[in-house]
Amino acid sequence: MPLIGALRYVTLDLMPDRPTPHSGSPLSAEELEERLEEHVDAVLSSRRTAAGPARQLAAFDAEHQGFVLHWVGAMAATHAEMGLQFATHAPQALAHMDLEGVEAWAIQAMDAFDRAGLRSGIAALQQVEAYARVRAQRASGLPLEEVAGVLEHFLHGLDGRTLRLEAGTQTYTDTETLYLPALLGRLGAREANFRLYKAIAVHLWAQTWYGTWRLDLQGLADGLANPARVLHRYNALETLRLDACIARDLPGLHRDMRALRRELDGPDPAPWIAAHAGLQAPGATAHDSWSAALTLGEAGPAPPACCYQGVLIPEAVTKVSSARRHRDRHTLRTGLAKLRQGLEGAGQRDPGEGEPAPFRLPRVPSQHRGEGFRYQLELEGRPVDPPPEVRGTMASILQDLGEIPPDYLTAAGPGPYTPHTPPVQTDPDQVWKGTYHEHGALFYDEWDHTRRHYRKDWCVLRERDVHPRHDDFVARTLRKHRGLLGTLRRSFEALRSEDRLLKRQPHGEDVDIDALVEAYADTRSGREMSERVFTKRHKLERDIAVMFMVDMSGSTKGWINEAEREALVLLCEVLETLGDRYAIYGFSGMTRKRCELFRIKRFDEPYHEAVRARISGILPQDYTRMGVAIRHLSLLLQGIKARTKLLVTLSDGKPDDYTGYRGQYGIEDTRQALFEARREGIHPFCITIDEQAGGYLPHMYGAVNYVVIDDVRRLPLKVADVYRRLTR
Repeated sequence: MPLIGALRYVTLDLMPDRPTPHSGSPLSAEELEERLEEHVDAVLSSRRTAAGPARQLAAFDAEHQGFVLHWVGAMAATHAEMGLQFATHAPQALAHMDLEGVEAWAIQAMDAFDRAGLRSGIAALQQVEAYARVRAQRASGLPLEEVAGVLEHFLHGLDGRTLRLEAGTQTYTDTETLYLPALLGRLGAREANFRLYKAIAVHLWAQTWYGTWRLDLQGLADGLANPARVLHRYNALETLRLDACIARDLPGLHRDMRALRRELDGPDPAPWIAAHAGLQAPGATAHDSWSAALTLGEAGPAPPACCYQGVLIPEAVTKVSSARRHRDRHTLRTGLAKLRQGLEGAGQRDPGEGEPAPFRLPRVPSQHRGEGFRYQLELEGRPVDPPPEVRGTMASILQDLGEIPPDYLTAAGPGPYTPHTPPVQTDPDQVWKGTYHEHGALFYDEWDHTRRHYRKDWCVLRERDVHPRHDDFVARTLRKHRGLLGTLRRSFEALRSEDRLLKRQPHGEDVDIDALVEAYADTRSGREMSERVFTKRHKLERDIAVMFMVDMSGSTKGWINEAEREALVLLCEVLETLGDRYAIYGFSGMTRKRCELFRIKRFDEPYHEAVRARISGILPQDYTRMGVAIRHLSLLLQGIKARTKLLVTLSDGKPDDYTGYRGQYGIEDTRQALFEARREGIHPFCITIDEQAGGYLPHMYGAVNYVVIDDVRRLPLKVADVYRRLTR
């Protein structure tokens, strides 16, 4: 057993016959060291491995010791190395943060583990001091999530393509997304930090608008001896040029940015600016900055980055811009073709047979543009006003290339050019074979009760169709339950025609005796008699949507599977009489990476022969990971407009899966998923044949939201009866 495994068992068990920190008295350093080393010595015969963390933890009181040991156990249950790393760094975390902060640090590390694996989780734990500093900054700092919406609208109002904002570990742009720090706390006030956020965003926007990326920086840097140094100098030179562009076009913003530089960076390096004053001239371009960066070579240091300057990542830009340029070329050619057809339909031109539309894009003077000109689209020498989508595409191309190449102005038409390639359809039955692929799958969080937090994107789910089986199962079921089916239809027809008696009405077919007595008493006491003394019948309009979630785990093999299918056949037959909207999905899977939902009947699908064949084709599969299935089906139910929404589960046992889901973990995740469903106005109910269900279903569903059937042969009758009672 490795050391990390030994630590896991120590922290989870802690020798139950001995007192623990939870008993109220803190353990001494020697006791903590003994608890850790008595297992470690058996493996490594070393007394130094756990001594450091144990002695540091012994300096804290019982509450802190118990807190740490709880989280070591929770992390070790996921991965033993995470538990070891937490135990190692926990004393340092307690020295910098309160318990709430340490818990947030632990959760962040587990989220990193869930998303990117062990290496990322360990890195998050090792960066405890950096996390503590960021947390301390939040008092005066400003999170990006609070201002991202405002900044996105602000950038959209400047000009150019729409840019998204996301938090990143580095400050840069890929020309479609601006990656900004998740938190800014360099300045004392939140308002000042917002001005810094705005300055960073404007500088990155200026890179896309004023042509920093019109050069193929990745290709240019590949042939250099020291590409990182040249890119750094190019970035500094571009900052000079972009600041001058912002000063000419947006002087108010430039004043704010200069004030931030004086406050955070100090005085400008005058010799550096004087040496490259030409880059501040109106005609300077990114080519001039690159030439100056190459000319500098190794001579002299470049000035330090200013407070709002990010980094340049050419690889990210190349990946995004190459796809965008191909897409823009297709979009523009297609838009010009539609524009040409519209003009021809209006009788504005009469081209020859097969003649391409002669679009041109000359420059015309403009006092409203900083460059002194604008581009005017012309067709056969006549100005034309392009539609907004064409105008936006032209602006995007101009941002990328500085011009629109002539071949972009050729309207799309017949020929070798393929305007659209249909997406490749992925067969959900094939993706599990061989190496696992997540393409086209859905991701759902899962509740981990030990850490009291969600595991992010933990479960991978796919929808599949049940393979239909065209046999006589439905016909046999209808013959077998012919008498029961007739009884169910009559009881369901009574539901459909049920009227509701409304009392205390101003008009009606009969007298409301209770209301009349109260009204008479009012008149005897000198008060005015109420007119609401009648009753009337009101037709009850049913507005119900029901999702049936059918357990298709391997434990349903045999009689249970037969009874489930018979119950679904009878339900569908009587629900067609009632007219309620309903859907049927099966669920199963194996591990969090292979959660599956089986489509049997969708809400918008009629009960036809294909649905009957799918019901007949329901077969036992693997395990019972219920939480992810509940979350997905609840999401489908949220898309249905109905006054009453039900999620009815047919199952034969408790939640269970191959790795780590059985027991309390699966029960708590299912309970949390059901709580999420109730929060969205969905009423869950469970019908089970598990005689032990009384031990866990009340905790999951509530005391009255489940029913246990002791005889599987009564399942078809009981399911229909439960549905009738639920929807009265």
